Parts: sequence; C-alpha cells; structure tokens
Amino acid sequence: MRERVARAAARAGRRPEEVTLVGVAKRQPAAAVAEAVCAGLEAVGENYAQEAAAKLPEVAARLAALGRAAPRWHFVGRLQRNKARRVAELFDVVETVDSPELGAELDRRAAAAGRRLAVLFQVDLSGEPSKGGIAPEALSALIEASAGWAALEPQGLMALPAAAHDPEASRPAFARLRELLLRAPAPPRGPRLRELSMGMSADFEVAIEEGATIVRVGTALFGERA
Repeated sequence: MRERVARAAARAGRRPEEVTLVGVAKRQPAAAVAEAVCAGLEAVGENYAQEAAAKLPEVAARLAALGRAAPRWHFVGRLQRNKARRVAELFDVVETVDSPELGAELDRRAAAAGRRLAVLFQVDLSGEPSKGGIAPEALSALIEASAGWAALEPQGLMALPAAAHDPEASRPAFARLRELLLRAPAPPRGPRLRELSMGMSADFEVAIEEGATIVRVGTALFGERA
C-alpha cells in the first residue's frame, strides 16, 4: 500500500510524506486494526459512532499491551447531530462537518469534553443526498460560521465522488475539490485550509495525482469486510 501511495505521489511530482493514509476499519475487528497499527498505520477511520465506541477501547488495550501508541482516529461517516457528543469524545478528526448547525453542536460537545478536534468540511460533489455534504456555493458561508467555534480547528475539505467502475471517472471531482480549496477563504479563527481528503480503495491513486493529502482506504488495506 505504501508503495502504491509513493508511486502515485511521484507521478504528480509530490513526496509520499505529503499523503496521510487513513485505514477505514468499518466492520473490521479490533485485532485487525491493532495489527495494522503495529505494522505502521498511523490513522484509522470509522464510519459509525456506535461501532467505534465498542471497538476503540479494545484497540487501545491491545496496543497498550504491546507498548504501542494509539493511532489518530478519524470519523469519516455521515454525522447526525445526536451523535456529536460520542464522536467528540472518541475521535481526533471529524471529516464530515457539512452545516453550521452540526459544527456548532460538535463544538459544544468537544468543549464540554475538554477536547479540541480537527475538522474538515464535507462538500457535495455527487448530488447524492445520502452521502451528505454542503453545496459548493455554500462553502464560504460554512467557513465563515466557524468563527463561533472555539473547540474545532478547520483544516480542509473532504468529498465522496459518485461511485464509478473506472477510477479515472473520479478525476474531475477530485480536481474540482482541489480548486475549491484553492479558492476557499481562510477560516476566521485560523490559517487557510490545507487538507484534501479524497480517494478511497478504488481511486486513491488518482486522488493523490490530483492533490489529495488524505486518502481513506478500507478494503484495499484490510481486505473484505466481515
């Protein structure tokens, strides 16, 4: 996997260290996650708060027994406001903030837990309501709304392109997200957005060629889900 990341980065004239590999562990057992972390995986993604609440403590216990540090946990699923408290308690990065209201609730819950979270703004580039995301034309207003968030640190953009059999079919969406990042205003309370989370098992190499700094890889890393 690291070799594939490195080759894709080289094709784009980039360094592989510029790309964070997030191993998406949805429906993967804690033992497999701990094994991946011991093999060098530094970031793990989960889609569901309830599954994560059961799995994260077991992963932490397995790693502690081996004298290994915990990974950085990314929440990469669609987030409902009623799950914000649990997510704020469990995760280090939330990649799917897509409304001012969700951001405000997550900020309130993170502050109550004494935590500071990195967040990405999810942009809808597929037109599929089930995937979530804010319309591109509303992105600037969402970034402006982050002025009221004290416990969240906006860092970049995330997108889920429409599913396609050919990885090249996702390239236009990846290029569009990169352009949105370049044109996005700086958050009122912090530096300019710099992270681009895009690309999954089927198309992460194309995403890296288009500028991804985070790729979310599940099946290609862990194998088929249980």
